[in-house]
Amino acid sequence: MALQEHDLTAAQWAALKLVWGGCAYCGATGTALQKDCVLPISRGGRYALANVVPSCRSCNTSKCNSEVTSWMRRKKLDERDFLLRQAEIHQALAADSD
Repeated sequence: MALQEHDLTAAQWAALKLVWGGCAYCGATGTALQKDCVLPISRGGRYALANVVPSCRSCNTSKCNSEVTSWMRRKKLDERDFLLRQAEIHQALAADSD
């Protein structure tokens, strides 16, 4: 992990939690959210705006270092909606930080 450059700011994390409105994967609300790397750090990911989503503890623990789309298929979650929403949110937040 120390070899990766992690550049997610506290403001970006707060914005991600706000716009997702709950767990990015299952939609759970009213629970503490954890930073989850869509592409796990063990697979070359890093804590960056384009790679982090808010996740409930259950989803974060279940996903672990799995590839996100295959994990979502196994859990019967809507991977297409997730990926589209993630791209839209990243684009909007990236534009706001310019």
